[in-house]
Amino acid sequence: MTVDLLSALDESSKRVNAFLDEILSGQKPEELYKASRHLVEAGGKRLRPFLVLESCRLVGGDPEKALPMAAAVELIHNFTLVHDDIMDEDHLRRGVPTVHTLYGLPTAINAGDMLFAKAYEAALRSYSKGVPLRKILRALEVLTETTIAICEGQTMDMAFEKRNDVGEEEYMEMIEKKTTALLVASAEAGAIVGSGSTRDVKRLGRTMRASGLAFQVIDDVLGVTADEKVLGKPIGSDIREGKSTLIVLHSLKHAGKRQRETLLKALGNRGATPEEIKGAIEVLGSTGSIDYALRKAEALKRRARRELEGFPPSESRDLLMSLVDYIVSRDR
Repeated sequence: MTVDLLSALDESSKRVNAFLDEILSGQKPEELYKASRHLVEAGGKRLRPFLVLESCRLVGGDPEKALPMAAAVELIHNFTLVHDDIMDEDHLRRGVPTVHTLYGLPTAINAGDMLFAKAYEAALRSYSKGVPLRKILRALEVLTETTIAICEGQTMDMAFEKRNDVGEEEYMEMIEKKTTALLVASAEAGAIVGSGSTRDVKRLGRTMRASGLAFQVIDDVLGVTADEKVLGKPIGSDIREGKSTLIVLHSLKHAGKRQRETLLKALGNRGATPEEIKGAIEVLGSTGSIDYALRKAEALKRRARRELEGFPPSESRDLLMSLVDYIVSRDR
């Protein structure tokens, strides 16, 4: 990550965190708000809020006016994480216990629901920043459509766990909905608040669609190659959960009989031993599937950069270019 991008992310995070603290603090029941703040306070690079602010600035808008919308996308993101961890039965997120592990299932569900509602409260505060109501409504329309897409993508992801015949096209559609949609919405919402043209809004959407797909493909790679402390959750958890990642799909298609048996023995087996997970990961490497995923991510990065090049040179464009590069190169 470049120094400029790191500095910009840090500055953006401070502003967004202050807004999040304001909207999630000092209210009762205390346990509900503690549970709701848990993942927010655990950190994260705040990539999505950063996208809102820089997309706004890129099209000539005032990032200060986009701050409530930036907080809104981060709240939606955290809402999805709380519920994803419940569905996936994960116990770690960002290196800390998941909300349901710490506070119990009923409180975690309630906290996730409240984060979703708080996102709309945050977005509506844009009006006090001087954002016209019609732009707020348009941005909220984007966020609403995106939340629906996320739910559809999550359902597809769960359905894929019961299948061994998922195609690459189906997988890409699923991650476009589950992961990419909120990155696209972040860029589009920022551009809308910044009074960008329809053309600019769509171009930024295409930029982040390509970047978001690369983001998830790299996430899949990190899930089987990263250090567990860096990843913040157990290595190979996607294999145990039977996730149809691009790497797994490619490997199943190109594996020999023994390799396929080794992979299928661990895939979707929550009781798989560390040795079985290790064996499955070795198959992913020996079939060239990890390298295939990395090449796919690089091609998507190039597509995203081409879209950004359609904007005039500026500091915001440079930062977004650096962000696209970071998404594909992070922690590997």
